[in-house]
Amino acid sequence: MAEQRLLFVCLGNICRSPAAEGVFLHLLEQEGLSDQFVVDSAGTGGWHAGNPADRRMRAAAERRGIHLPSRARQITLADLTDFDRILTMDDENFRNVRSLARELGERPGLASIEPMTSHCRQFSDREVPDPYYGGEQGFEHVLDLLEDACAGLLECLRREAR
Repeated sequence: MAEQRLLFVCLGNICRSPAAEGVFLHLLEQEGLSDQFVVDSAGTGGWHAGNPADRRMRAAAERRGIHLPSRARQITLADLTDFDRILTMDDENFRNVRSLARELGERPGLASIEPMTSHCRQFSDREVPDPYYGGEQGFEHVLDLLEDACAGLLECLRREAR
């Protein structure tokens, strides 16, 4: 499989997208595929830039043995050409990233932009809900969704590489 460059995107890059990044990195490590991927995350907003993932999300992930290494950053125009796929957590993130892509116009080499939940196999949620203002169960549900979607994404990438 050729190296794949994946960027996970949510609103502030402190809950959902760093969790997706961590879950996918964990899965790659388990499968022995870490050297075949570049994985990162970003937010459509930049107000949390430089901060680690939300402590509640880090704690929920750690309980599953998943480390969240990223620091928040805002998505840039360069990300649209530096990555192969950009996976968004909800409809608003999807629209915002598509709007950013329109600034570059139609040209070869732009990342494909797709909803993260399009790779879910067990869950039928249309979006990965933002757990920021909810309780602990919201963080657990996000991780359940992301574990499902990340496994589906890896399966999809393997199929495409054949």
